[in-house]
Amino acid sequence: MSADPKGDNAFTRTNPYGTAVEPMYSGALSFMRRRYSRDLADADVAVTGIPFDTATTNRPGARFGPRSIRAASTNLAWERAWPWTFDPFRRLNVIDYGDCVFDHGRPESVPAEIEAYARTILESGTAMLALGGDHFVTYPILKATAAMHGPLSLIHFDAHSDTWHDETGRIDHGTMFFHAAKDGIVDPSRSIQIGLRTTNEETHGFNILDARSVHKNGVDAVVEKIHEVVGTNNCYLTFDIDCLDPAYAPGTGTPVCGGLTIVQALEILRGLPGIALKGMDLVEVSPPYDVGDITSLAGATIALDMLGIYAAQFPERDDSDDGK
Repeated sequence: MSADPKGDNAFTRTNPYGTAVEPMYSGALSFMRRRYSRDLADADVAVTGIPFDTATTNRPGARFGPRSIRAASTNLAWERAWPWTFDPFRRLNVIDYGDCVFDHGRPESVPAEIEAYARTILESGTAMLALGGDHFVTYPILKATAAMHGPLSLIHFDAHSDTWHDETGRIDHGTMFFHAAKDGIVDPSRSIQIGLRTTNEETHGFNILDARSVHKNGVDAVVEKIHEVVGTNNCYLTFDIDCLDPAYAPGTGTPVCGGLTIVQALEILRGLPGIALKGMDLVEVSPPYDVGDITSLAGATIALDMLGIYAAQFPERDDSDDGK
């Protein structure tokens, strides 16, 4: 790993593997300085933004999340991801695929546009790491992922269940997993929700570890329970940044006190290698309400750890190129 005198690795890097040093304060802002590309032929993972936030029920602004997460990720891109014992970018060709573009003036068409966009990526054989956007964006991505892999186990970090009953088909970031369960996209009995701390009397069959149980029983118990529930099922991992307590993530639309610490969240994620991960997203970062970019940095770190979980199932590359 060495400094690249050209800079702007998002555009100039020729080898897609490894980690190369670039100043944190300058350069083109791809996620983790990965190469910008719309060529999926050799990509293992496409990181992509879904800048949609009109399904939010409180404070908007998550449409700016992908841009802010990319910027914050420059703090993490100059060395191998800690504390992983391997460099995810030595195992995976990760590209920044840019953002999903849709017609904001026709909101009724947006879900189908996001789903079609996700299908384009997934049907190429490339996995997808999505950066939201509000949490509704998970629903069309889940539909595209389930079309490829069948009904999924959902691993869901959030302050809210997002399973509020709805028979009208609302475009709402609080009802998606009600519909996902009802439509057979996810199997609630093999799915788990972590960090919840808002009242919803209906579980719809989901396994729930609320925030109090996480604080009481600790990280190891949570990791054990996730593996027990999900088993070897194909699964999708979604992390709403408001799962974190507002002290660690003030920049979000619907903050709720009493949440997970960033340490708890990261240690849980770092205990998940071995799951059959097929898709992942990090949502609800709203930069207008952030303080010192700490929410964006938390989001970037969580997204990087998701790549670590995914990369754990692949072998290390043999070559020793420095990633330039």
